[in-house]
Amino acid sequence: MGTARDVITLKGSAAIVSEFLCYAVNSILFQRGIYPTEEFTRVKKYGMTLLICQQEKVKNFIDTITAQLSNWLETGNLQRAVMVIASISTKEVLERWNFSIETDADALDKGVTQEKSDKEIMNDIQAIMRQIASSVTFLPNLEEPCTFDLLAYTSADSKVPPTWGDSDARLIHNPQVVKLRSIDTKVHQVEALVAYKFNEEA
Repeated sequence: MGTARDVITLKGSAAIVSEFLCYAVNSILFQRGIYPTEEFTRVKKYGMTLLICQQEKVKNFIDTITAQLSNWLETGNLQRAVMVIASISTKEVLERWNFSIETDADALDKGVTQEKSDKEIMNDIQAIMRQIASSVTFLPNLEEPCTFDLLAYTSADSKVPPTWGDSDARLIHNPQVVKLRSIDTKVHQVEALVAYKFNEEA
């Protein structure tokens, strides 16, 4: 038997992808120990148990960012979202979680809807979330207190809220790179990877 197909609109896909990015960021914060374990609460999502940071300042920051990302996804202006993890003391970037996004031209220009089952999309998301959860097996330990930031790469004509500032790329010199699974809603395709600083002395 075939899988029932669900109609995916540009707006609907933007909501799916921005929500995924919200949960992915929270999961990375937990797995990489950016905040204490007790700051997180368990939630059921995508048929999995995920962890969400309950620190009010962090919640508000992530919610504000992902709401804006959703707007840019709807207009096809978001090309990439990057989560940067850096040392608090030295500001050195230790990890870059990169989510590259391509938007279907027909959906953007002509309002064409696409079809893909919710279950297939959920399976895509589950695969990436499991990879994030297992990232501690290949990423170096973060030996010092770290903080995080979220960067958005947008098209030149996109409207940027006044609260957003320009940033440099926050790159890592000669990083190790691990490609993660992708998500394809048929409207947006998300390719994920993590780049990290490799300590040759370790």
